[in-house]
Amino acid sequence: KIKSKGIKIAEVTLHVGPGTFLPVRSENIEDHHMHYERYTVTEETAELLNKAKSENKKIIAVGTTSMRTLESAADRVGHIQAGSRRTNIFIKPGYEFKFVDSLFTNFHTPESTLLMLVSAFSTKENIFAAYEHAIKEKYHFFSYGDAMFIK
Repeated sequence: KIKSKGIKIAEVTLHVGPGTFLPVRSENIEDHHMHYERYTVTEETAELLNKAKSENKKIIAVGTTSMRTLESAADRVGHIQAGSRRTNIFIKPGYEFKFVDSLFTNFHTPESTLLMLVSAFSTKENIFAAYEHAIKEKYHFFSYGDAMFIK
């Protein structure tokens, strides 16, 4: 349905490691270190995404892995660089997003780096309000549950 509306879909790859899902155990989140993971952005995908961005089209990451890949692949001025590289990006409140405009993602586990990522993309207050609503309405949580759209 999305493609029939003229929306382009670009694929990226992030080889997710266990560090993505491990809870943050540090008292200070600045002391938490992500494990390195490999990602790949093809030339074709980089060209498609950079063209869309230059035309002021919205970039929507589907999933936190796509978000982390795109933010890792973006250079300082917000252009996606093609290639295969390693990243240990830890997106937490205070992070300045370079490329992604919106995020479609699950409801994540407490104390996870993914919960911190969505809090950085929105605000902690907005995310916690969404979680309160989801609990009240009995949404399904975690990897195979309900999802939210953050813009």
